[in-house]
Amino acid sequence: MQLDIIKSLFLNNKETRLSHRYITNNHIKPVLDSLSNQLNIETIGQSVLKDDIYAFKIGSGQKRIFMWSQMHGNESTTTKALFDLTNTLLSNDFSVKHILEGCTFYIIPILNPDGAKAYTRINANEVDLNRDAQNLTQPESLVLKAAFDAFKPHYCYNLHGQRTIFSAGNAEKSATVSFLSPAQDQECTITPNRKVAMEIISVMNEALQKEIPGQVGVYDDAFNLNCVGDTFQSENIPTILFEAGHYHEDYAREKTRELIYISYLTSFDYIAKNEVTGEKYESYLQIPENEKLFFDVIIRNSLRGDIGIMFQERLVNDEVVFVPRVDKIDDLKDFYAHKTILANGLEVLNVNENPIELGSENVFVIVNNEKISLFPK
Repeated sequence: MQLDIIKSLFLNNKETRLSHRYITNNHIKPVLDSLSNQLNIETIGQSVLKDDIYAFKIGSGQKRIFMWSQMHGNESTTTKALFDLTNTLLSNDFSVKHILEGCTFYIIPILNPDGAKAYTRINANEVDLNRDAQNLTQPESLVLKAAFDAFKPHYCYNLHGQRTIFSAGNAEKSATVSFLSPAQDQECTITPNRKVAMEIISVMNEALQKEIPGQVGVYDDAFNLNCVGDTFQSENIPTILFEAGHYHEDYAREKTRELIYISYLTSFDYIAKNEVTGEKYESYLQIPENEKLFFDVIIRNSLRGDIGIMFQERLVNDEVVFVPRVDKIDDLKDFYAHKTILANGLEVLNVNENPIELGSENVFVIVNNEKISLFPK
């Protein structure tokens, strides 16, 4: 499928009722209600706090694709893109007809509704669901496992979001989208099953390089059977980890949302049209591995060295706000920044005109009597 067609489909089918970073059941429920005349929306379980976990199927094809998002409640970009995808698949556009005929999708848009509401990674019992794949101690984990067992997927899409710290390799390139074909044994063997996932990731990477050259990364494949991806991969179901990351000045993750959508449709087009054997996996191995080389802001060459600032995400009145916090004061020549401020050897002051300190929170700084916002334009 040509990239210009995918981008046009995105513009025509973007779910405008979902935006920015805070996406909860309260946000998706009206969307699901509006789709209920076209979809059978199921309640497949409940969270720790008895909030509903929803799921639905789309398509009639023999290739079964299982997708779940917001296992970590504060990772919502892939959820927005799921609803853009759903609108597209329900649009009767001729360009996706072959996908619907070739594939059947089973989608859980928010697996961790309590974490989504609180805007936290963990669930209401303070458990990371992505470390509970073996013990299955949490109701949300049991829901996911039951859905996996009942649907019997041929492919699994494990959908997440990542912080702004990641670079695509050792380069001044933000890892805007990252992938992983998880390991399925301690030796991280490149098994036939993993090769299938790698081949699909390679196809998505090829498409994304046209939009964000050098900004796609992969994660370290160290094996942890407690992780859902490793568990499903070990059960010989090709599993792909998605990580929606940072695009320049896109803290709302709306451009990244489009890039995740491009990844979805590119991969589904490929799966629908091909028998994926894993033979074309090798280009996956050329994708750079993520490194933690970015700060949100670096103030270079202050009187006390470079000042690295990270934005803390906080939920305030049902809105995610970003609070700049001084994370490091040191020589940061080996790190990059999404925004750079030059101090030219001068002292950097806070709002009270005192030198800013490690751990302090500042919306702006003062350098040479100039008030400078720490946020992007």
